[in-house]
Parts: sequence; C-alpha cells; structure tokens
Amino acid sequence: MYDRDLVSHKLLRWEKAVSGFKLPSWENIPDIGLYMDQVIVLLSQYLGLITSPGDKEDDEDEVSEEKLFSASAINNYVRLKIMPAPVKRKYYRVHIAYLIIIFTLKQAVSINIVKEMLSNELPEEDVQALYSDYIIKHHAATLLFTSIVRECASDVLNPEKSGDNLVSSFVIQEALIAGFSRVLTEKLVSLKGQTKDEAMRREIPR
Repeated sequence: MYDRDLVSHKLLRWEKAVSGFKLPSWENIPDIGLYMDQVIVLLSQYLGLITSPGDKEDDEDEVSEEKLFSASAINNYVRLKIMPAPVKRKYYRVHIAYLIIIFTLKQAVSINIVKEMLSNELPEEDVQALYSDYIIKHHAATLLFTSIVRECASDVLNPEKSGDNLVSSFVIQEALIAGFSRVLTEKLVSLKGQTKDEAMRREIPR
C-alpha cells in the first residue's frame, strides 16, 4: 500500500524541482583538468537530482545503489570507447560533457545502446555542438515529461477521487510509458547504418 498523501507531496515537489532543472551549459563546465574524485563530485552536483542508480544488469561495472557516479563506471566507459580517455589522468570539458550525456542517457537505455548513439572520436567543436543541442533537447524532454506525469497522476492528485489502487495504477502506467520509450529507442538505434531496403527485408511479415 502507498501513502497517497506522501506520494502526492513527492510528485508536486519533484515536478517543481525538475521543471526548473537545466544541465550546465558548455561554457559553465570547467576546463581546467580535474582528477577522478573531483569529476565524481561535480557529476553528483550536476545530475544528483535527476539520476537514479536503477538496474545495473546491462553494465559490466559494479555500481552500488549509494554511489551511482564511480571511478569504475567512468573507467569502463573509457575502456569501451564510449568517451575519450583522460589526458594524463585529468578530465577536461570534453570528457565531462560526454559523462553528462552518458549518465543521463543510461537512465533510459543500456550502455550498449548509448555506445551506438555516441562517437568518442569527435573533434572538440563537434562535441560542443552535440552537447549544446543535447541540453536543449534534455530541457524540452523534461518539460514534456513533467506535463505527462501531471496528466497521468491527475487522479492521485485530485482529493475528490477515491480508490485504494490509484497510486498503484499510476506507478504501473509510468513503468509502461518508460518501457515503450526504451523499446522505440532501441528499434531506432538498430536502424543505424542500414538502408531502407535492408531494414524492410528484416521486417517480419504480418
């Protein structure tokens, strides 16, 4: 059983916090060369509000529930060539921008899908363009999602509505939305590098 008043309070508080949230601009990311422990602190400050450890079964690294941003995770992303390697153990603006993108995308899809979506060999000006576009899309998605949550949670937030399973139904609905979004993303990423004819040949006849 859920405490409906508690859930309503958390939903409204979360909506207020997330609606005003924005990823740091390219210019506001430090480019002085940070060591691993400094990077982890910075990522926690940037992303702590909107990230969740979630299920790590798709990763080869071991990240505890208490410590989402870890050296083992970051080293793994470098090893998998999802992001460029640090320079003499220091991480610069380019590295931190990659990490922001990776950690936020990992909330929705597996690390293998993230790898398909990113290239670790982009020149810095292309990384800047990619990141600047990414934070615009991230903010737009944030506003869209909060409006969807508000609509889906309308019965939970309406004191005139009664029912023992209102919160449970809302939680299930949110899980279903997340599932459809993940499946669609994976299907779209699978089209990378394919021509229309190749993709059509792989379609199952209906």
